[in-house]
Amino acid sequence: MNTPSILVWTGLLSFLPISELRGGIPFALASGLPWYWAYPFAVGFNALVAPACWLFLSTMHKCLLTLPWYQHFFDRFVERARVKLHKGVTKWGWLGIAAFVAIPFPITGAWTGTLGAWVLGISKGKTMIAVVVGVIIAGAIVTTVLMLGLQAFSLFIKNL
Repeated sequence: MNTPSILVWTGLLSFLPISELRGGIPFALASGLPWYWAYPFAVGFNALVAPACWLFLSTMHKCLLTLPWYQHFFDRFVERARVKLHKGVTKWGWLGIAAFVAIPFPITGAWTGTLGAWVLGISKGKTMIAVVVGVIIAGAIVTTVLMLGLQAFSLFIKNL
């Protein structure tokens, strides 16, 4: 696979709500991209989630709420985000959002963090800062774990 297509797939995986950094960085590294290119590229695309999500919530969301299937899906998603984020955000404010986004587990990330901040009434500026800080930390965690894992794995591979 050539470098431009690796970058396109890395960016797409880093932006998608299901994979985010947990998909983008491993794909880039497995495709041969050096970590010092994979990390900033994936983090940059994942950080774009906050403004894109905020823009969607402030525009298209209002129109789509008239559709029953969308309202049902959105209400379920919002309730899960509210339950997960409420305790941390009331205690830590925007830093709670940053910490939530920084944990690279499923259902934690830039999409859920931005939505949760929006639902809980955190300002747009604080949300953007919190998500970017969280994404930088999550990217560092994912990259470090992968690099350490790859180094540990190389102990078991015989060099010819």
